[in-house]
Formats: sequence, C-alpha cells, structure tokens
Amino acid sequence: MTASAVDRRPDTGHDSPPTVVLTGFMGTGKSSVGRRLAAELGREFVDTDAVVVERWGPITELFVHEGEAGFRRREAEIVAELAQRRGLVVATGGGSLLDPSVSAPLEAVGRVFCLTAEVDTILERVRSDGLEQRPLLADPDPVARLTELLSARQARYSEFEPVPTDGRTVDEIVADLVARLGQTEPQ
Repeated sequence: MTASAVDRRPDTGHDSPPTVVLTGFMGTGKSSVGRRLAAELGREFVDTDAVVVERWGPITELFVHEGEAGFRRREAEIVAELAQRRGLVVATGGGSLLDPSVSAPLEAVGRVFCLTAEVDTILERVRSDGLEQRPLLADPDPVARLTELLSARQARYSEFEPVPTDGRTVDEIVADLVARLGQTEPQ
C-alpha cells in the first residue's frame, strides 16, 4: 500500500460498498486479515500504520521525536482522509479509533470490526515481529504493560463488532468476515 492510494480523489458515491474497517489491539491480525479480505472482496487495502511509515518514517522514531500524541495526530489525519472514500478495506493502528471524534467519520462510511485475541496470543504474535517494533510495549514487563493497555482500551473496543482471532487461521477469519458482510451488504 502506498500513500498515494490515500491521496486519490474522494469516492463518496453511494454506488460503492461501505468501507470495511478492522481495528483492535496490536497483534490481533488486522494487517494480515485485511490484506486477505481485500483480495477476497476485490477491494483496495490500506494499512494506516504502513501509510504513517511511508509518509513520516518508522513508528518507533515518531514515538521518540513526537511521543504517542504526535503519532496519534498523524493517525487521525490518515483516518480523516480515508473517511472521504468508500469501498476500501482498512486496517487501523490499535489506538487509531480509541477517540470517538477520530473514528466517527470512518464509522459513517464503513463497518468497523474489532479483532480480538487473548494476552498470550498477542504476546506470541508481537514477539515474532520483535518487541522493539512496538513502542507501547517497551517496558521491563511487556505482559503487564500489554494487560494494562488492553484493559484501558476494552470499553472502547467493545463498542465495535468483535471478531475473535485466537486459534483461527487468517482464512477462517476472512471467511467469517465475508459471511458477516454478506448478511448486510452487497459485495
């Protein structure tokens, strides 16, 4: 996914299907599932973290120079751009939609699913990517930090339709999402 895909002219026509938005904590599979779901639906895939990296550099560097607040401002900018389009599959960063004022425009043009996983599953997945790539888990006790963050985000995440990912393959999760989408919207 390139940033230029986000820069295209707005597509707000009602003939386009609603955008499918995947949110949830890091390590729940948003990017992997989103990429595969987009291919299955024949839609464009946008990973907001990838757009951040393409435009402003590594997320770890943004956290060092601008802190979490700066990173969240950049995420909000991308989410606002994406809300001007329809028919995408979007994987958001785990904290992108925590602020209802940031998520509202995207919710207005799409259907938001929250991918979920247990702490052990998340930790296993993020460790395989390298904890150093996850600034929010830069802590002597990443399990305690992960548990704390999940707890703090739980109320907001619960406002979105949950999709469990524990013990499921990407293909199984995509099939679940396609079935859910088929119940409410034309493909």
